[in-house]
Amino acid sequence: MSKITQLKQKLERAEIEAAVLSDPISISYLTEFYSDPHERLMLLFLFQEESLLFLPELEVARAKNFLSLPIVGYSDSENPWAKLKTILSKTDFSKIALEYDHLNISKYQGLKSLLSGQFTDLTPFLDRMRLIKSPDEIQKLTAAGNLADKAVQIGFDHISLDTTETDIIAQIEFEMRKQGVDKMSFDTLVLTGKKAADPHGLPSTKRLENNSLLLFDLGVQTLGYTSDMTRTVALGQPSQFKKDIYSLCLEAQLTALNFIKPGVTAAQVDAAARSVIEKAGYGDYFNHRLGHGIGMSVHEFPSITATNDIVLEEGMCFSVEPGIYIPEKVGVRIEDCGHVTKQGFQTFTKTSKELLYF
Repeated sequence: MSKITQLKQKLERAEIEAAVLSDPISISYLTEFYSDPHERLMLLFLFQEESLLFLPELEVARAKNFLSLPIVGYSDSENPWAKLKTILSKTDFSKIALEYDHLNISKYQGLKSLLSGQFTDLTPFLDRMRLIKSPDEIQKLTAAGNLADKAVQIGFDHISLDTTETDIIAQIEFEMRKQGVDKMSFDTLVLTGKKAADPHGLPSTKRLENNSLLLFDLGVQTLGYTSDMTRTVALGQPSQFKKDIYSLCLEAQLTALNFIKPGVTAAQVDAAARSVIEKAGYGDYFNHRLGHGIGMSVHEFPSITATNDIVLEEGMCFSVEPGIYIPEKVGVRIEDCGHVTKQGFQTFTKTSKELLYF
């Protein structure tokens, strides 16, 4: 059964007559056709009896080579909303599901002018479908994880006190492109010394700092799926305090990884890691969730937070990434993504978490 058919059946049970998808990743998940329309309009319409992909004329030929469902394009000189009014055979429905998490105001207003009926949120339906990964998806996530391991090793190979954060990032991304990686999952982070105490710090032309810790956060996209990992390594001889913070963060991560199994909740996993850091007196410095879902998007449902009581099931994929960030002193994060198995949790990334010295 196709994913489109599965979604239509879920919508029918919820008495939803139509759905409109606007997120290119959601469209790709259902159809296996990916296109980034940039500022242009691309919509997948799902009706009970038919489907329609509406997209820029520039992408029509490629879409038709890829898909069997009806496809309609529009040129840059056409008003896409006006054209949709002429081609949709029905625009009046009792309930219409839209991707609330993706729609901007202009698309929402356009759909409101085009369709009449009660709008409802499609996102929970898609989240639930994407939550449990198939064996094929696990294989693709594993491939992305293997490439992330190669990427961080490239970074390690270019560590030098004569180089900068951005120099290392350039080397990583250049080598990944040479190996056929589609793109990085997000902007690669390489942060030296005190800069690593900012969880989302901005790399710069700052030279690497001796006797400090150096944080790498990176991921790649391949085969339509993403990876995400963080490693923190030592340059020279960091102080015992910095090494102790590293050991504490690693203990928290390993505690959570070993706790994961089907039947426990996301909140319990978060608590397993957080309690280790809190007991050591550094709870205030672990200031983000433990993890996030991963798949076709680098951040997706579910969040592994202290307030999420979702029960873990085999096939769920997410990150486990405790961090300790003490301003002006030290920042450490250790992250692996993986999938829940009958036995526990299997990570997609395998790079050593022993504190490495350079």
